[in-house]
Amino acid sequence: KKCSVSILGHATSLSLEEPFWAELKKIAAAKKISLNALIAQIDEAKISSNLSSAARIYVLRTLQKKK
Repeated sequence: KKCSVSILGHATSLSLEEPFWAELKKIAAAKKISLNALIAQIDEAKISSNLSSAARIYVLRTLQKKK
């Protein structure tokens, strides 16, 4: 699923499967921040240039920490 988000005032889009979107929304809610704010944090910390991949890795690492 492709969604547009605003990061620091500029629009960008991510293509993620629905389960990743669902987890990102849960993580943002747990942190008490907006989904856009969480994606901005992921964008700022990403190693690769691909934001969609960075978001998937972020979700995976977050879920692994919960185990």
